[in-house]
Amino acid sequence: MRLIYMAALLFFSSSTDAQRYLLNNETVVFSFNTQNGKHVTLARDKSNSYIVYRYGTPDSVELEFPEKSKESWKKFKYAWYLRGGGAANAGMDLNYFYFTTNGYRYYIYDVYYAEEKKYGIGVGVTDLKTNKTITIRGVKKTQKGTLINLRDNNLVERDEDMIDVGDINP
Repeated sequence: MRLIYMAALLFFSSSTDAQRYLLNNETVVFSFNTQNGKHVTLARDKSNSYIVYRYGTPDSVELEFPEKSKESWKKFKYAWYLRGGGAANAGMDLNYFYFTTNGYRYYIYDVYYAEEKKYGIGVGVTDLKTNKTITIRGVKKTQKGTLINLRDNNLVERDEDMIDVGDINP
């Protein structure tokens, strides 16, 4: 009986958490939990009316950017680089999605380095006054979606700014 109660509690708390980070009219573009217990979600309206970034604890969204409108797509930039050929060619697949607000640049990343067979996901924040960056690694097994799907999306501005995410060891 206690096991059933705990399973029900876990189910209901999980669905409540998901509702905070994903509305009924939205679909996940990319989401994951971080190693420090936070949650990151990049979601879009199912009809592409808007895109939104949410970050916070399981109990509350600490940052939601921007307001949900068609103009939201213009507030983000997407940069990517792909070099095929696997490990023999030091292949890599680098994807960055970012925005700037209130003197900070926020970015999420989804990267793969074939030579080292390393994947990395995470979120970072750069203070534009000091140019100091903090990077919070994501937990790969919690990942849903991928930034790669944004390559064919013409609503978000392309950029060539590659971001150094540092060591991506788990």
